Amino acid sequence: DWPRVKRMYEPMLAHVMHRADLTYLLDQMGAEIAIGHSYVRGGDVPDAPPSLVGLLGADFAVENGRYRITRVYDAESWNPELRAPLAMPGVKVRAGDYLLAVNGVELRAPADLYQLMDGTVNRQTAITVNARPTMDGARRETVIPIANEQGLRARAWVERNRRIVDSLSKGRLAYVHVPNTGQPGYTSFNRYYFAQQDKQGAVIDERYNGGGSAADYIIEVLQRDFDGYFNNAVGDRRPFTSPSAGIWGPKVMIVNEMAGSGGDLMPYMFRRRKIGPLVGKRTWGGLVHTADTPALIDGGTMIAPRGGFFTRDGKWAVENEGVAPDIDVENTPKEVAAGRDPQLERAVQEALRLLAERPVDRMTTEPPPPTWGQRALP
Repeated sequence: DWPRVKRMYEPMLAHVMHRADLTYLLDQMGAEIAIGHSYVRGGDVPDAPPSLVGLLGADFAVENGRYRITRVYDAESWNPELRAPLAMPGVKVRAGDYLLAVNGVELRAPADLYQLMDGTVNRQTAITVNARPTMDGARRETVIPIANEQGLRARAWVERNRRIVDSLSKGRLAYVHVPNTGQPGYTSFNRYYFAQQDKQGAVIDERYNGGGSAADYIIEVLQRDFDGYFNNAVGDRRPFTSPSAGIWGPKVMIVNEMAGSGGDLMPYMFRRRKIGPLVGKRTWGGLVHTADTPALIDGGTMIAPRGGFFTRDGKWAVENEGVAPDIDVENTPKEVAAGRDPQLERAVQEALRLLAERPVDRMTTEPPPPTWGQRALP
């Protein structure tokens, strides 16, 4: 009832003194429909360039009155989107070193480390480090800080999970994280899934999936079966499956409350097609799409949800309810702080159970050569 909503919010217009006030008012109006994907953005606001705080891609701890580097995130220094300042060629900084000064200004705890990093993003910055908490014998290194460490830390989290799955399964299971259902998510899926075709099963981790599109491609690959073999005349002579690309054993998907939109639809499809069980917590519950939203007169936008999802039997689904797991597992703060991941551990346990029940039925040798076309010799 938009006329009623208009009457309810119209008296507040007299109190709008800034574009941010109008954004807030429009956002509250949009919330009246109680549907996800309702956003208000931009508009005629002052364009004040920010002073970005540079980050070094490291963890710190206060020791001996100084800031000690406890971890250096290295990720993929060849990837410009994952540049690790302290892991670049020629930079000799390692975990255990103390950060003693930035651009010649000495740093001591409890002074704010990041105050000295203000304005250093993408600029050559001199840092003074030492294996001991003293300036005696310290050395200067030139680094180029970054504006955001999220990519570095996310990659480290994914790699840690992959190693955990590999260890718990004794090398039998693949670990594949799908961060979203847009192009970066498909790239991550292809990179991790097809590189682990030697595994007997897979744990698909879609926690924190930010959505994007309908991940039908990923689901179809996960659902894929092979139709036969081609013999292999070289190497170990192990026959090739046809199609050759795939993991043919059981698959388990991990979900949580921070996965939504396309991250809601993917586990819904995973379950409906009976690919495997879902482990974790209920997903966010925001499965609608938006399109063709015109800009407002000042360049802002009020994005309205346009299309909802309903099932094949004509029932609205997933929006405002999410996708519940088959096996409910909570990652409590206590366990996470202790370095554990109960959801990941339970997913591995379930995949190994399914693998024991239904081992991968794959031939490792070819049959005897065919006899057609042979004729009796005189």
